Amino acid sequence: MDAGRARKAFWALLAVWILLLALFYFDPQIDKTITGYFFQPAQCSADSMPFAVCGIFPYAQNAFLNHLRDLFFYLPPVCGVYLLIRLIVIQLRRGRGYDSALARRIMAGIVSLLLGPALLVNGILKEFSHRPRPRNTDLFGGTLGFVPAGDFSGACGSNCSFISGEAAGAGWVFCFALFLLPSRVRTALMPPLIAAALIAPAMRVAFGGHYFSDTALGWLSSVVIFLGIWYLFTRNEAERPVSRPAHLK
Repeated sequence: MDAGRARKAFWALLAVWILLLALFYFDPQIDKTITGYFFQPAQCSADSMPFAVCGIFPYAQNAFLNHLRDLFFYLPPVCGVYLLIRLIVIQLRRGRGYDSALARRIMAGIVSLLLGPALLVNGILKEFSHRPRPRNTDLFGGTLGFVPAGDFSGACGSNCSFISGEAAGAGWVFCFALFLLPSRVRTALMPPLIAAALIAPAMRVAFGGHYFSDTALGWLSSVVIFLGIWYLFTRNEAERPVSRPAHLK
């Protein structure tokens, strides 16, 4: 993808992100309804508070799905380490078919992972958004009050629901699969990586760990950041394509 297309896609998807945030903020029933599909009400114990809602998220109790979640959780850092190793190998080949365009694209992938899922989502938003997770709210078996997406007045202290870190990582993996996989493994690895990038956010909703808005906005945030960083790293490239050594393709 060239810089011009990346820039247009960045602004278009940023606008979509803002519109989605407004939709989820002004219509919080969307989150409540979707989460309700995965919540199984149960009889409260005798010592429960009056009018308490009790129950579980059954998918969160499934051992296989929890193992699958663990696998998906480590995909972004594993892919990031792969890019770092690949970048080091390219830098060591300076003067012998060095491909500066490929190096810039790989650096864009690494920087977008650090700025998006790592810093913006896990380092800032999840720590300061104060939105309780579904399983912690009084609507779905918890004790904290519900707040809509984008409302920072909730009672969560840290590692909060807005926005989903795992969904953000999955969005980055989606971009990695589309733009950074070597051509020799693309056919084999792209389908499972894209599948994982779509299943992982859905599992967070099914587990009661996040509302749909948290996962949708988290996932899309990484795509937006990836496109913006990609544009910044590729905007000065020549229009003609750069030939690449066969071992780097």
